[in-house]
Amino acid sequence: MEITFRVATVDDADLIGSLVVDLTVEICELTNAAHFDINLSDTIERCKAFIHDGHYAAIIGSHNEMPIAVVTLSETYALYAGGKIGVIQEFYVLPDFRASGIGSMLIEQVKTYGNEHDWSCVELCTPPLPEFERTLNFYQKNGLTAVGGRKMRQALS
Repeated sequence: MEITFRVATVDDADLIGSLVVDLTVEICELTNAAHFDINLSDTIERCKAFIHDGHYAAIIGSHNEMPIAVVTLSETYALYAGGKIGVIQEFYVLPDFRASGIGSMLIEQVKTYGNEHDWSCVELCTPPLPEFERTLNFYQKNGLTAVGGRKMRQALS
């Protein structure tokens, strides 16, 4: 299966927003909980602004010109990690294309992007829930190492 990858532009915000909403809905259905209050139009507008302002990047994977995967990334700094790092914010492969190697190819794209941007490492969060054991195994198989902790959040005004 031939897959092409490209770094997204602001013009891809509708596509990215749609895939991220699909991911979020899937997570909420899988866990039987409403972890996020997300809607498509707000997500698209945020995506446009984040990419435009340089706070956010995305890599899109396509098969036969049909988008089938996306990873979104942000750059930040951490003393413990040696400086500039990349954070995978969202990672999504359409269900019909999972277990075909596309996710691993997308991880390789992230590594290349990170090296081009002088990141010391890439981090992500996956919930420590039984529903995400397959996801955790996928990331570990692709070279990411569990470093502990849990994702925690408090909404600010």
